[in-house]
Amino acid sequence: MHESVERLIQAALAEDIGPGDLTSRYFVPAERRATGFIVARESGVLSGGDVALEVLRQVDTSIEVTLLVEDGSRISSGAYLIKLEGPARSLLTAERTVLNFLQRMSGVASATRQYVDAVKGTNANILDTRKTIPGWRRLDKLAVTHGGGVNHRMGLYDRVMVKDNHLVAEGRVEELQQAIANLKADHPDVEVELEADNLTQVEAFLGMEYVDHILLDNMSLAELRRAVELRGDKASPKLEASGGVNLETVAGIAETGVDFISVGAITHSARALDLALDFVKRE
Repeated sequence: MHESVERLIQAALAEDIGPGDLTSRYFVPAERRATGFIVARESGVLSGGDVALEVLRQVDTSIEVTLLVEDGSRISSGAYLIKLEGPARSLLTAERTVLNFLQRMSGVASATRQYVDAVKGTNANILDTRKTIPGWRRLDKLAVTHGGGVNHRMGLYDRVMVKDNHLVAEGRVEELQQAIANLKADHPDVEVELEADNLTQVEAFLGMEYVDHILLDNMSLAELRRAVELRGDKASPKLEASGGVNLETVAGIAETGVDFISVGAITHSARALDLALDFVKRE
């Protein structure tokens, strides 16, 4: 468990529990034990099982947890996902935080899988973006992989992405090439991506050195196909389509031959998957 995720879980529990779970303390006997199942109320893709384990561990190490379904699995409504056994007070105290993590992550994974399914049969991969909930990026991106998507950069530090505003500030292509060369001299393993708003820029970028990716921003299908033609049979740079992507348009974009399609909606607008904790009678 990455330390940033552990801190996030600690903050979530502190936010929810505060100085104590008063309802459980006063209305649930301390000696009572319970068995419950986290159940899917709708179909989708599960994500967040390991995070749920960590939440429960931080609440009460005596809770026994059995993961019945692996992360990344398709689930149907009514499916039993996780079995929980332990002190009833502890299960009730952890319930909302566990579900918050599972529902958010499963929602992202489910949304991603819809896009992945839509481009099946093409060579295009679905990419995430940095449009994530602050503090949640690592989990949002993990959920994307559970949905079959591919992670773009984690932050500003692990890939250079020169966008239109950077290009305005930088100026001429010669100056841009020199800046890229300077970067590669200091950080040879960092990939470089340039944003192109038109085919003239695509042609210019294809003639430059050390360019690993070209972002084709808000281009028409005809422009995307032409950009792929301009690159030809070369394996690099990879071409990424962005803008105007939804479930109705993504298949057509994929069929142009681009390598990646970035979809901000799979993280910034993902709907939580409907999951619940159901207690069962103990023998």
